[in-house]
Amino acid sequence: MTKLTAFTMPKWGIEMAEGTIAEWMVAENAPFAKGTVLTLIETDKITNEVEAEKDGRFVRIIAQAGQTYPVGALLGVLSDGGEASVAEVDALIAAFRPSDSRFEPDTSSPCAAPDPLVAQAATPPILPDGVAASQVAIAEAQRLGVDLAGVEGSGRHGRIFAQDVHQSARPAPSVTLTGAFPPTPPSAILSTPVARRLASLNGLDLAGIQGTGARGKVRRDDVLTVLEQARPARYPDTVAQPPQYQAAVPHSADVIPMSSMRRTIARRLTEAKQQIPHFYVRRRVRADRLLALRAAAVGDRPSVNDYIVRACALALMEVPALNIQVHGHDVHHFPAADIAVAVATDRGLVTPILFGADGLSLAEINRGMKALAQRARSGKLRPEEFTGGSFSISNLGSFGVEQFDAIINPPQGAILAVGAARPEPVDDDGAIRIVPVLHLALSCDHRAIDGADGGRFMAALANLLEQPHLL
Repeated sequence: MTKLTAFTMPKWGIEMAEGTIAEWMVAENAPFAKGTVLTLIETDKITNEVEAEKDGRFVRIIAQAGQTYPVGALLGVLSDGGEASVAEVDALIAAFRPSDSRFEPDTSSPCAAPDPLVAQAATPPILPDGVAASQVAIAEAQRLGVDLAGVEGSGRHGRIFAQDVHQSARPAPSVTLTGAFPPTPPSAILSTPVARRLASLNGLDLAGIQGTGARGKVRRDDVLTVLEQARPARYPDTVAQPPQYQAAVPHSADVIPMSSMRRTIARRLTEAKQQIPHFYVRRRVRADRLLALRAAAVGDRPSVNDYIVRACALALMEVPALNIQVHGHDVHHFPAADIAVAVATDRGLVTPILFGADGLSLAEINRGMKALAQRARSGKLRPEEFTGGSFSISNLGSFGVEQFDAIINPPQGAILAVGAARPEPVDDDGAIRIVPVLHLALSCDHRAIDGADGGRFMAALANLLEQPHLL
């Protein structure tokens, strides 16, 4: 008898909530062997290869390439190699219930512990047709006298949870506004307060605006889009256009949706810039001795970045106040320097971590960074290789960038931005010499790091880079 199993969206890491099917590597009903790569799944940071745990075949592939699915969603149906009837496959799909920790569990399961609110109900009410609700939501609706038929559920397929009942039971807010703007009239259309005000001030009907938010909510950008489309052309047809505009031909833009990795990068960097009080410490460091030492090396020479990683690791041991992570009101201090190094890939910026860099030689750092960078660009990093870290380095010197400021990578407390070495005059024991100089910029989280700590770290780092024999 053929054994059928559900192939679902896996969960890699605590923060993973969804994944994108980048590509299916096997065809439906094509047999495969254990270890075969079945699909490529793109997460927030990397593209993972999902390998077959045993021989088998897909009797049904459900998920579409390029689409994003939540953790636990059904992606396909596997068999142990035998053939299955359409009815058997359909029955498994119909009986499948996705597991998704983001939503309230269904306490109606006979295996679930009885909820005290549910136990208080004398007789279970009959739900209206087409309404799905958890047992806790039903009990709360009875207690608060809320008609579930008028409640909009926030769960999958409109399932109603207790929070939806509580929201529906709240009385309509009574707000008295004073000032130049009149109060925004109430609206039955699901929309944000800013969207309602913009629509009211511009005489727009929210019912005619397509919302792009969750559950079709009309957002500020949706109203602005409608206003932009309704704006008259810069030059009306009745007015002669200047010659330079008559010859101009408008170009259409290629619209490419952000990948899940790019969306996560945007979200995390926005949160970091908004929530972390950044301060910056900048310093020039002469690099002539370091470049000369590297040029004299034989064999597989370390890169300039390898020297910087080694110098930062040793400087962190000298100034441990920067070798930290910040979690709310707690500061975590680490005994070893776990340094994350920014690597540019086709899918976005990835920061693989070189753990225990303070205990590694230059040669070991060189080999470790090459391996991490290669796996990062091929999308084969394991989650533990880019999660955590106590310090970050972002080096844009290879692109000719002379100086820049980097955004802290939370929960870390600091990040070093490194530019290209350029010839500049320096004081060399009273003599003016033109030597290559690195411009370094340290971004620090002022909640946990003081300016004096940042200054001490930069002094220790400069001393190591300007005396590279210490590395």
